[in-house]
Amino acid sequence: MAYERTQLKTLLNRVNEKRRFIQVLSGPRQVGKTTLLSQLQEMVDIPVHFVSSDNVSAPGKAWVSQQWEIARFKSNQAASKESLLIIDEIQKIPDWSEVVKEEWDSDSRHNNNVKVILSGSSRLMLQQGLKESLAGRFETTTMLHWSFTEMKTVFGWTPDQYAWFGGYPGSADLIADEPRWKKYVSESLLEATISKDILMLTRVDKPALMRRLFEIGCLYTGQFLSFTKILGQLDDAGNTTTLAHYLKLLDSAGLLGGLEKYSRAAFRSRGSSPKFIVHNTALIGALQSEDFSEIRAIPDRWGRVVESVVGAHLMNYAKSENVSLCYWNYEGHEVDFVLSKGSKTIAIEVKSGRTGKLNGMDAFRKQFNPDKVLLVGTGGLPWEEFIAIDIDEIF
Repeated sequence: MAYERTQLKTLLNRVNEKRRFIQVLSGPRQVGKTTLLSQLQEMVDIPVHFVSSDNVSAPGKAWVSQQWEIARFKSNQAASKESLLIIDEIQKIPDWSEVVKEEWDSDSRHNNNVKVILSGSSRLMLQQGLKESLAGRFETTTMLHWSFTEMKTVFGWTPDQYAWFGGYPGSADLIADEPRWKKYVSESLLEATISKDILMLTRVDKPALMRRLFEIGCLYTGQFLSFTKILGQLDDAGNTTTLAHYLKLLDSAGLLGGLEKYSRAAFRSRGSSPKFIVHNTALIGALQSEDFSEIRAIPDRWGRVVESVVGAHLMNYAKSENVSLCYWNYEGHEVDFVLSKGSKTIAIEVKSGRTGKLNGMDAFRKQFNPDKVLLVGTGGLPWEEFIAIDIDEIF
């Protein structure tokens, strides 16, 4: 794929610097991490050693040390005395952060200039490794799901197509055969993420319960639902702490997030019922029995999809910029999304033509006095335009 994502420039600038670095590239499956690293390999002037743990039956710490030695050899042979080591899917290697620290510190003692990029699709496992062993030795770059602008640029998609088929570039060529597209997203993306990026890398005592939580989250995306009510819909016994943990795992894998209720008292928001938001609306379409044209003709169902694509757009922005995204409700009044960045707060209401939702913006303004209020959809900024903008512009 010739299209270059913005993170490529960041990585290229780092490689062109003279000093050593450890750059961690994280992001969900099928968002183009490996493609980006392949593009980078072709653009740099120093020797590159590019390996993936996916191609090794049982990669371990010794395997990482072996790859590092190859990169050192390439550094010694190069006129610049530097090289780039890229290890893809690093989180699959047990105790990977420990051996990376050992090899990095060894290079520091012996003045070896090996620059390192580590990539992985399990953000939670990467973060755990970084906190345990690599404090002060790394920087991070995050790749998230493709935006509408990217899918439009590369594949010529309309807003309606993006709302239903989502932001997985690898599935774009399949949408003309929707049953095939649904199977690809369900098996190659969703099931692979749960099986390989969650169940193989962390302890999950009740995987069926976690899968059911994901299904319910997709069904109720854009709505807030208490864990206690969720338990009433589950066949498997569990507790709210277990469900909260499973939702965190699903969120870390780029599947399903749970927004907290907005409050200036943090302890109050953490105890609230989560509002489910899918990271990629393809996950909604893939699990529905109806196809795109059928859902598009049902206003209430399509309105839910529209609200979800707006939420996914905001969620991906919030995660990339490390800003707060919440919802708010009080006495039947609701504000769909509340963005907080530094000292600024923006309240966003989405009107998709569905009925039954009370306007809570006046109540929210009276209680919190936000810097801005924004209406997206019917009577406001068209949702088709909203998903095409850089959220930074509204601040």
